[in-house]
Amino acid sequence: MFTGIIAAIGTVTDVQLKGKDAVLQIDCGKLPLDDTVLGDSIAVNGCCLTVVEMGSDWFKADVSAETLRCTTIGSLQNGSKVNLEKAMLASDRFGGHIVSGHVDGVGELVVMKADGDSLKLEFSAPAELKRYIAAKGSITIDGTSLTVNSVMDNLFTINVIPHTQQETIIGAYSVGQRVNLEVDLIARYLERLQVSEQQSQVDRDFLHEHGFMETGKH
Repeated sequence: MFTGIIAAIGTVTDVQLKGKDAVLQIDCGKLPLDDTVLGDSIAVNGCCLTVVEMGSDWFKADVSAETLRCTTIGSLQNGSKVNLEKAMLASDRFGGHIVSGHVDGVGELVVMKADGDSLKLEFSAPAELKRYIAAKGSITIDGTSLTVNSVMDNLFTINVIPHTQQETIIGAYSVGQRVNLEVDLIARYLERLQVSEQQSQVDRDFLHEHGFMETGKH
């Protein structure tokens, strides 16, 4: 589990293809690894990856074919900058929102303009994700927890303050940038509860209609 508060910008130093899978080596920048062990999770641009080998300031992670297909990780190459966040501890401050590190889809930056000292960015999201994106709700972009300003169909806008521009890879974005999106986990669970309730009601109506249950009896 993560919070979407990026701890460091890392650099991809090696990409090895292994059949349909890959192995990434990442220089951690200012991310400390003194409390990290093999098997720990680190989010790379919002993708939860497992540390399989490490040194004092770098780690390697296996990337499955599924992750390569469903995220932007497959487009990384030597020199690519990435957002890094270690899995949270139970005692950590919850600075962002609940982030699982499981990417829901890939979006694209379509408009970028200055808004005072901030940047106003507009992204397109896959059609199947738009129902989870709400104004003033939370969304994760390349692992960064951000607040949605406005929504129109499958387009949404965010504002990025100078600190976030400096401490994440968002400051280097340009129009056309493809990004990993993770929608708010709470929105997904609310939808699931609603669907389950609707299905349960349909089942009860069906039983009444076909004489399996008498009115007022359970």
